[in-house]
Amino acid sequence: MFISLIADYGTGDPAFAEVTQRLLMALPSSQIHCLSVPPFSTLATGFWIAQLGLNPGPEERLIYHNCAPRQDDPEARQNNEGEGLTYALLPNGVKVVGVFAGYTLSFIKDHAQVLQTVKVSRGGSQFRSRDVFPNAAAAIAQGDTTYLGEVLNPSQIPDAPSDRVAWIDGYGNIKTTIPADTVNLKPEEKVVIRVGDVVSDAIYSDGSFRVPQGTLAFSPGSSGWNTAKDGKPIRWMELFLRGGNAWERFGKPRVNQVVTRL
Repeated sequence: MFISLIADYGTGDPAFAEVTQRLLMALPSSQIHCLSVPPFSTLATGFWIAQLGLNPGPEERLIYHNCAPRQDDPEARQNNEGEGLTYALLPNGVKVVGVFAGYTLSFIKDHAQVLQTVKVSRGGSQFRSRDVFPNAAAAIAQGDTTYLGEVLNPSQIPDAPSDRVAWIDGYGNIKTTIPADTVNLKPEEKVVIRVGDVVSDAIYSDGSFRVPQGTLAFSPGSSGWNTAKDGKPIRWMELFLRGGNAWERFGKPRVNQVVTRL
């Protein structure tokens, strides 16, 4: 089984090694790939759950995610309790197990064939993704349904915002949550973009590199997937600076900052 472990522990944090060990105790022949998202960024978590889960990959796949800001209740916590665990089954058979917090399920809620709670303690440890959740996740990955609880209605899950920074890749390209099909521009048409407090001119591109060196492009990016109902492609707009760094151009914005077309 191929396991994508998505969490906000921090790049290179030993927490990834600790959780990996626990998962391999229950699923010893698995391969685990770790993906670190910014602290408490349920938006980035949800984005990558969908990007990895709804696109082609190995037949036997589990996405195990943990980004739990514990913001569901502002009061003092008893026994380290936090947001509850959930299970989703995607149309291609990918199983998704992780904490339901913020936008973690927002990008897959209309694609999932199954959405259910997982009957496991919401407390018991400060490090629940290591100490409490792995056995349930491994059992579900192997087809055990005894942990599955109440059905979740997609209406209980917030919609993904359509005007945010979703990710900054290693080249400084800014992936956004702006759907490409909502942008009605012609190739090479000029546009003004605001990200946070920084404004810059850009050129709309059809997704190719047909923009001059040093030009900021606003174009359909490399991220997206097909809808479950009719196979219609979903693509997300991206900002890239050819020969430069769009993230630096906009003052190094954080994930979840607002992106506006002026």
